[in-house]
Amino acid sequence: MTNDTTASPLRFRGNLRLLVLAIAAARIAGLLLLVGSVMLQIAAAEQPAAKIEPLGQAHAHNDYLHDRPLLDALDHGFCSVEADVFLVDGELLVAHSRSELSPERTLKRLYLDPLRERVQRGGGRVYLGGPVVTLLIDFKADGAATYAALDNLLSQYPDVFSVVRNGQRIENAVNVVISGDRPFAAVASDEERFAGLDGRLSDLDSDMPTHLMPMISDRWGKHFKWRGEGEMSGEEQAKLAAIVAKAHAKGRVLRFWAIPDNPRSWRAMQAAGVDLINTDDLQGLSQMLQE
Repeated sequence: MTNDTTASPLRFRGNLRLLVLAIAAARIAGLLLLVGSVMLQIAAAEQPAAKIEPLGQAHAHNDYLHDRPLLDALDHGFCSVEADVFLVDGELLVAHSRSELSPERTLKRLYLDPLRERVQRGGGRVYLGGPVVTLLIDFKADGAATYAALDNLLSQYPDVFSVVRNGQRIENAVNVVISGDRPFAAVASDEERFAGLDGRLSDLDSDMPTHLMPMISDRWGKHFKWRGEGEMSGEEQAKLAAIVAKAHAKGRVLRFWAIPDNPRSWRAMQAAGVDLINTDDLQGLSQMLQE
């Protein structure tokens, strides 16, 4: 017959040992799950966006206003994004107005570094095997000084941005186009530059080479009365077709800003052959272009 006084401590020590082993096993299992989760996140981050369909006509207007500047647009397949910049104490800060400036929101941090990471993961392209992407940079003020700062910054990313040397364009993963307060003389006289200029419809007759002025952009309401409801008049359809044909004959990309931001308007731009469709609605335009 077992002595209860002796058995109780033995039973207690046995139960304690089992409890310690169970706790240790649970901790190891939790650690393995954590490590596995982290490894999956790392693996996902290192994969280029192979399953995202690049949408050549999709332009993210004022892209920096989205929750994840650049990244939200790329997740929706956009091939053109727009960032407004101010030069502040030697830094290019991204904002629509001076009242919105923040020292953390630099062009380098929000756009240039993430683009380089994508290009390095994507085999030399933002989208794996995809087209060249456009970064449209709108200078809000101080064009010449802002251009000097931008040119110096872009030169640090020779593996990312297209460059023009002595009139010869060398294509890379991303084309940079300057809009807003455009310093024409400074850009045109630069023998090596990483950016071109955004023209206006008044520049359609210009003989500037396409590597200097690759894009034409203008305000929709300045030239057209249609506001995205009903059908565009035959007269305005013909006018738009003529503008598209002229821009393409000059080898320039065409974009209108402040178009009615709705599917009817997007489809009208698509049907007319407008190269970049301006939107604030990333998901809406992405879905329409993939229908």
